[in-house]
Amino acid sequence: QVQLVESGGGLVQAGDSLRLSCAASGRTVSIYTMGWFRQAPGKEREFVAAISRSGGITSYADSVKGRFTISRDNDKNTVYLQMNSLKPEDTAVYSCAARDRSSIARTPSAFGSWGQGTQVTVSS
Repeated sequence: QVQLVESGGGLVQAGDSLRLSCAASGRTVSIYTMGWFRQAPGKEREFVAAISRSGGITSYADSVKGRFTISRDNDKNTVYLQMNSLKPEDTAVYSCAARDRSSIARTPSAFGSWGQGTQVTVSS
């Protein structure tokens, strides 16, 4: 099973940018489709973005489309989430997840491996 570790979170102001990284170990990340999810206090975990094994197919939640970009570098066993024009409502713990299927998914239950998450806080 793959192990995932997120980094890059922090406290920023509205309009700023952050890039989250998800480093994989244990197995090569290239065999997994990957996803980013987030969970704000008192709310359910929600889908943010997903990317296919090769990186050629991506999917985004409507709330982040046009502001966030998911990408991957399989040589570095790492997946990224570039977040631009951040808003206070983007505040949450962001987690990456791996799915050992070729198709992209948007539901947490479709992903079998999870990182511990990284906090993103956006002040107004």
